Amino acid sequence: MYLFLHKKICMIAFLISLLLCAAVVMSGCSQNEQVSGNSKSNAGQQQDTKNKKATIIFNFKSGSLDPHNGFAALQAGVVETLVRLDEKLEIKPWLATKWEAKGDRTWVFTIRDGVTFQDGTKVDAAAVKASFERGIAASDKLASALKIASMKADGQQLTIVTKEPHPALPSELVSPYASVISVEAEKKMGTKAFNNAPVGTGPFKVKQFTPNIEILLERYDGYWDGKAKLNEVSFKFNEDGNVRALALQSKEADIVYQVPAETVEAIQKDSQLKVDSVPGLRVHFLLYNHQKPLFQDVKVRKAIDLLLDRESIANDIMLGNATPANGPFNTRLPFGSKEPIHKLNIAEAKKLLEEAGFKAGADGKLTKDGKPLTLEVLTYKGRPELPLIAQLLQSDAAKAGVTMQIKMVEDVDTYLRENKDWDLVTYSNLSAPRGDGGFYLNSAFIPGGSLNPTHINNDKVNEVVARLNATADMQKRVQLTQEAVSIINREVFHSFAVYPNIIVGVNKRVVDWKPGATEYYIVTNKMDVK
Repeated sequence: MYLFLHKKICMIAFLISLLLCAAVVMSGCSQNEQVSGNSKSNAGQQQDTKNKKATIIFNFKSGSLDPHNGFAALQAGVVETLVRLDEKLEIKPWLATKWEAKGDRTWVFTIRDGVTFQDGTKVDAAAVKASFERGIAASDKLASALKIASMKADGQQLTIVTKEPHPALPSELVSPYASVISVEAEKKMGTKAFNNAPVGTGPFKVKQFTPNIEILLERYDGYWDGKAKLNEVSFKFNEDGNVRALALQSKEADIVYQVPAETVEAIQKDSQLKVDSVPGLRVHFLLYNHQKPLFQDVKVRKAIDLLLDRESIANDIMLGNATPANGPFNTRLPFGSKEPIHKLNIAEAKKLLEEAGFKAGADGKLTKDGKPLTLEVLTYKGRPELPLIAQLLQSDAAKAGVTMQIKMVEDVDTYLRENKDWDLVTYSNLSAPRGDGGFYLNSAFIPGGSLNPTHINNDKVNEVVARLNATADMQKRVQLTQEAVSIINREVFHSFAVYPNIIVGVNKRVVDWKPGATEYYIVTNKMDVK
């Protein structure tokens, strides 16, 4: 029954989007005319080989290109980091050619020689040091991740001393917030102008930026790793999944991130298009509001967890483009949990809620002290499957006597910070973006963490993560990560639903490009169109 309703809802949504988008398809299929800007040429038309262009649509908007507070500049190929992850999720050199630990708090990085910023100035250790100082001042996330006590620049050698033993420092430098920018260029331009067109070391520089709409990129011919094959790239933002899919099908876009699963079959019927469904490093989950007394009761959290139908989410909502989750980290990762997947169990959920003091009335609805158990579930449309997960949860919760009211919000992270009245949210995070579990454990479960909006604070988790942070041996790090996850699962701080694939629609005219698991490296100097 749910699958039928799901398909019907998706079809209606798609048809509505089709009608709403029809008038703007001719100018780029964006919600606003500005999206097309100066790049109205049809991606499917034959293009001059001397003026190669590509159009990409990403599923989350960005109001700023400040690299130290967002991902967009790195994704768009404007900036780069000292190190990066390869396809095997191993740390590899990028702007740094090598690095070495000197004791347990000192690291020496050799900055690649011959690299210039997009204004032609040389990149040396002093420039990287200035960029890190700027980033640490601008981003609490970066400051807490790097734990830098001091830095010293000497030619191409950058020496970093951390506040405490920090064996994970190289992996933390994968973060987009650690991107290297020209501080001198910002001084000349002013911060506001710079955040609209940051000067980095990437293969493309910003020609024009329309906040939340489009970055128009042009090739930087002085790029250290070889001039890009494309002359221009239009990197657009659109949070409506059906609009993104339609843009691909109409050939207005070459690459579209996170096309809705229900549109994949139709897209693949077009011989000019393909869909890549790539296992990623993300987890979809229920984030509970631990600041509410209700969710401080582990029995309530366990009950809601048992109302989450992971199999149906993976098979009926994601249509096979996801796998059920048993913790924050994908089971295919070395540090993923080996525990069994929790199954839907409405009867057991109801029993746990009754043990927590709720009673079923004549109508079957649970109440406590005369008040019905009614929960507000937040969701957002940037990932089209999340509202559907909320609807499925709402349906199964009703069978246990729990009323769930779904509320759609625009900027979910801002809403979580500024409001305390919500109960839970269908949420999504990159849980292993550094190829290691330490980042997410520190960010999501330690007090003050950037991904811990409800201030989870558990002594057992804190102790295990502290040992993890001081451990360099990879096998021990895997063991400690799994130990922390076991506690997290037992306490049900969150309910992890599925590990979604990255579903990317691609026009076959695009060559020498494929999506990666990290979602970081999208625009490259190697990508081309034919």
